Amino acid sequence: MIRILERSIYRGPHVYSSTPMIRLQLDLEELAELPTDTLPGFTDALLSAAPGLARHGCNGVRPGGLVRRLRDGILIGHVIEHVALEMQNRAGGSATRGKTRSVKGRPGVYNVMYGYDEATSGLVAGRLAIELVNDLLPEHVRGVAGLDRVTTESVMRLPRLGPTTRSIDDAAAARRIPRERLDDLNLIRLGYGSRQKSFRASITSETSHLAVEIAGNKSQTKARLRAAGLPVPRGALATSADQAWEAARVIAGPVVLKPLSGNHGRGVSLDVRGEQAVFAAFDAAAAHGPRVIVEEQYSGADYRILVIGERVVAVAERVTASVIGDGSLTVRELVTRLNADPRRGIGHEKVMTRVRVDARLVSKLAAQGYELESIPAAGATVEVGVTANLSAGGEAIDRTDDIHPENRALAVRAARAIGLDVAGLDVVAPDISKPLRSTGGGIVEVNAAPGFRMHLEPSEGRSRDVGIAFVEHLYPRGTRSRIPITAVTGTNGKSTTVRMIGHILGHTGLTVGITATTGIYVGDHLLDKVDASGPKSARRILSDPMVDAAVLETARGGILREGLAYDRADVGIVLNIAADHLGLKGVDTLADLARVKGVVVRQVRRHGTSILNADDPYVRRMARHAGGRVAYFTLADPAGLASDLIATIESDGTLVVLDDGRRVPIMRSAEIPATVNGTARFNVQNALAAILATYAQGVSPSQIAAALATFESTYDQNPGRLNITREPGFTTIVDYAHNPAALRSLDELITVMRPAHGRVIGVVSVPGDRRDEDILEVGAIAADMFDDIIFRELPDGRGRATGGVVSLLSEGAGSRRDASARIQRIMDEQEAMAAALAMATPDDLVVLLPSDVDAVWQQVQRFASGSRGDA
Repeated sequence: MIRILERSIYRGPHVYSSTPMIRLQLDLEELAELPTDTLPGFTDALLSAAPGLARHGCNGVRPGGLVRRLRDGILIGHVIEHVALEMQNRAGGSATRGKTRSVKGRPGVYNVMYGYDEATSGLVAGRLAIELVNDLLPEHVRGVAGLDRVTTESVMRLPRLGPTTRSIDDAAAARRIPRERLDDLNLIRLGYGSRQKSFRASITSETSHLAVEIAGNKSQTKARLRAAGLPVPRGALATSADQAWEAARVIAGPVVLKPLSGNHGRGVSLDVRGEQAVFAAFDAAAAHGPRVIVEEQYSGADYRILVIGERVVAVAERVTASVIGDGSLTVRELVTRLNADPRRGIGHEKVMTRVRVDARLVSKLAAQGYELESIPAAGATVEVGVTANLSAGGEAIDRTDDIHPENRALAVRAARAIGLDVAGLDVVAPDISKPLRSTGGGIVEVNAAPGFRMHLEPSEGRSRDVGIAFVEHLYPRGTRSRIPITAVTGTNGKSTTVRMIGHILGHTGLTVGITATTGIYVGDHLLDKVDASGPKSARRILSDPMVDAAVLETARGGILREGLAYDRADVGIVLNIAADHLGLKGVDTLADLARVKGVVVRQVRRHGTSILNADDPYVRRMARHAGGRVAYFTLADPAGLASDLIATIESDGTLVVLDDGRRVPIMRSAEIPATVNGTARFNVQNALAAILATYAQGVSPSQIAAALATFESTYDQNPGRLNITREPGFTTIVDYAHNPAALRSLDELITVMRPAHGRVIGVVSVPGDRRDEDILEVGAIAADMFDDIIFRELPDGRGRATGGVVSLLSEGAGSRRDASARIQRIMDEQEAMAAALAMATPDDLVVLLPSDVDAVWQQVQRFASGSRGDA
């Protein structure tokens, strides 16, 4: 029996890998003791059901390595990993990476992980893999729990990137340009923030809407080209068959009829001669729009010239699909054989399109003297494509190296005349290698959103990677697609450090996007007041077109849930590792926690900076796996630190950067309001991290100092982080400290402040999902910190029985001298805060540690204004 316990979609780097993956946590039960070599017939049946597995390598072994390991014996979890990859590849995907790992302390439970191109398809592939493997197992161990059955067709039907979009996406990936698929219609965003671009098919965010409209109106297109002195066919616009015939008589030769607004060759009739043929062609075109173009037909070959930006990047000759008789097969059978070519598919899914057997084909055959059941003579060529368009089954021959330079210039001029940055020009000419003006012919159409299929994999000739040209048009070499990303993690101090960094970068003139526990911010604007320390919020900032630089608070929960929101950062910061959230999601020890938070510095780019707290042993050890240049901040003596970039504090309180041995003074710690005259050492540490983060990004020492001199730890600037006010008539601190390490740091500051105050009153709680020992420790620390304590609970119960948190806090405090006489227990947060404020006298210091920072701050303000009754 296979039991599915959990699933995760890692959209960015995560604890297991730097690449996006899907994780299925499986309990294999008795299968954990049954490798494949103990399952008679399993391997042969598996290879028969999924023959593509024979090409899989495994554990660094070349293709064929998986088969060898299957016969030697591997566990079913590893098999499922490979089958999930193969299912995606069968549907046109390209995922190759995977791994399977046992779960610590849970025998028989495995994390099966595999890469994906598209998350929905990847999930379905995983389900299919489990079903297939299960169906091949011996009956006595067969069975799946926690899974709805699906079919292979459900993978094949999912929206996928077509050849044009895929070529661009691959080219962007090769340049390491960030990209994200925004909808099922293949709208793709490239880049981050203010440097982003987007495209759908070959329409770009730089493409003029007006130009697209002009290109869609063939009459306007011809007028513009003619005005630019470019060769276009003579013709007229008709709204009736009689008008069409009159126009054809004036042209006095073979004509082409096509709808005024159309594409993909729909409604187009070529080489039309005679009144009846014109009437029939008019009806075919009018089915796609009431206005029909009648124009002279040039003689020669049909060419597509692809212009991107200011240059011709590809040329293809389009050839109408045809079959060659063998004297025995009918036309219908010959078309069936033609369509069996694996390069042909339905619509635009493959490089060529299948020829459709329909009324238009019947008419095409009749003009050549054939019917579908006719048997052409051996060697006879029969055209079966209605037009040379690939969408009508046409084939392509690459002619990029053949086009005459004059024709190249003409093509670029035509695209400019219409206003398109990406254009597909349809040209009819006897020979594209000779100047168009000397051989005759001309431009018959200009297409917005031209397809790339004919250039990517022509039927004959060299393939042209036009996706690269497309990406270079949007991002010329040397142009950045990314904005600077600074990611901050740690147990405590993340929000304050993020705010400090954002404040400094904002002073340089950048529009800074910030995610923090208190919300999502762009510049001075709060976009959303939510806990924004996860990857979903980070992606919102990275997709915002106003943002020039991103500073992202990065909590452990989001890393565990779906990984990082980006592939690499310019600066990664780890502030500290302390006991918090232990016992959740497989993170049981400080070493486990360090492994999770270490993802942030592992994903720093090669020329970026990893910033580590040298005073924390768990953080300092991350240097071994950190990306980029490793820098340290420390409140201790920096001697012995193996780095050429260090931020520290000198004995007189001066914050300095030691840059490759050069001393760069920044400012006195007391000059930063948030440090409370330098006494809040945790904010001194946060300031050192912020100084390094901005200094490493080229911000000058004077700019850093000027910005930090205006950074105050107020509710408006940094809500819930050491917000100090005397407005109630006594000193009140509102701070989010909620774990032992944070409480100890706050206690250091209170010890300094205590001589200037009478009693120190505290309202304390811990979220209910923390370990018992952590809650007990907070209770003990609180008993030492405060003269009077109120332990509260709601709204942070998080699954514990009511009273459970308060009881543990009281137990922890009970070990301290006369603590019980100083403790009150008030369950509700608002009531507990009101009681603390009401008991304070002018000399007292009241410390409020809330869950709902906004509500408690407003409560303090109401109390200060005299509304004590509803404090």
